[in-house]
Amino acid sequence: MQIRNSSERYGLVAVTIHWLVAVAVFGLFALGYWMVDLTYYDDWYKQAPDIHRSIGILLFGLMLVRVIWRLGNAGPKPLPSHKRWEVASAHAAHGLLYLLLFVAMVSGYLISTADGSAIDVFGWFEVPSVTGQIKGLEDTAGMVHYWSTWAIVALAAVHAAGALKHHLIDRDNTLRRMLGG
Repeated sequence: MQIRNSSERYGLVAVTIHWLVAVAVFGLFALGYWMVDLTYYDDWYKQAPDIHRSIGILLFGLMLVRVIWRLGNAGPKPLPSHKRWEVASAHAAHGLLYLLLFVAMVSGYLISTADGSAIDVFGWFEVPSVTGQIKGLEDTAGMVHYWSTWAIVALAAVHAAGALKHHLIDRDNTLRRMLGG
C-alpha cells in the first residue's frame, strides 16, 4: 500500500488516521456516556474523566495532522458510478464531521479549563487554560459538547451506512478504498 493518496485509493497515512479517529471518537463517546453517571465514591470517578480528557487532547493533535495531511494529499476521485448528489453529500458530511469534531474538542477543553486549571495528558505534558476562570463557561461549553458529540455519532452512523450501501448494494469500491486492502 502506498503512503500517499492516489487518484484511485487512499494511502496508508489517510487510512490509518481515519480509523484511529473513528475508534477514538466512538471510544470517547462511550466513555463519556458511561462516566457522567459515576458517583463520587466510584473508583473511576476521577480516572475516567482524566482518560477522556487526555485522549481528547491527543485526538485534537491527530485531527490537526489529518487536516494538514488532507490539504497536501487530495483524496481519490469519485467513482464514475457515483451520482452528483452522492458526491456533494459526501463532501458536505465530511466537512460537517470535521467541524463538529473540532467543536466537540474545543468545548471539551473549555469545560475542563473553565476554572483556570490545566489538563494533564497522561502525565506526559499539560495543556494550560487559555481562558482563566470564567464563571458559567463550563455550563455553556458542556451543552455545546453534549450536542456536538451526539451530532458526530449520528452523522458518523449515516456516513457508515453510506459506505455500507456502496459496498453491499452498489457493489463498488468506495469502502474498499478506505479499508486499506
